[in-house]
Amino acid sequence: MPKLTDTQTIILSRAATRPGNLAMPLPEGLHGAAAKMAVNRMITNGWLEEVDANTRKGEPLWRETGDGHGTTLVATEAGLAAIGIAPVVASNTPKPVAIRAGTKQAQIIALLQRPEGASIAEIAEATGWLAHSARGLISGGLKKKLGLQITSQKEQGRGSVYRIG
Repeated sequence: MPKLTDTQTIILSRAATRPGNLAMPLPEGLHGAAAKMAVNRMITNGWLEEVDANTRKGEPLWRETGDGHGTTLVATEAGLAAIGIAPVVASNTPKPVAIRAGTKQAQIIALLQRPEGASIAEIAEATGWLAHSARGLISGGLKKKLGLQITSQKEQGRGSVYRIG
């Protein structure tokens, strides 16, 4: 395995402290041909990887690819291992979320936990909300934010009926 230079060690060490192991921005004073040479060598050794930059999140660009798009640099597992850092394995288990009693969200969850479930019309009637607000809470608040498994099934006379479970 090739030996790391001081510059490469600094780039990887900083990347290890940033969200998503983002290697950009490069250290101050490293630009132009020297930056290109250092980064290309690190990519060749498998320590850095060039990925599409998310400009909406404000990720700094390594290079532009055209049409307003660009790439950024992230440290790979091999790059982190080269500086002696074990990669962190993300846990997919959701954090338990406390639901405040007496809120409309708690009321809707109680409706969805019933064996018969609840239709959008029933949820709207119970909360005084419009149908689009009830659907928004189910998809955004309950499914995405709380990670609840919500199923829907068409039933004669009730339309789509939603249940937790």
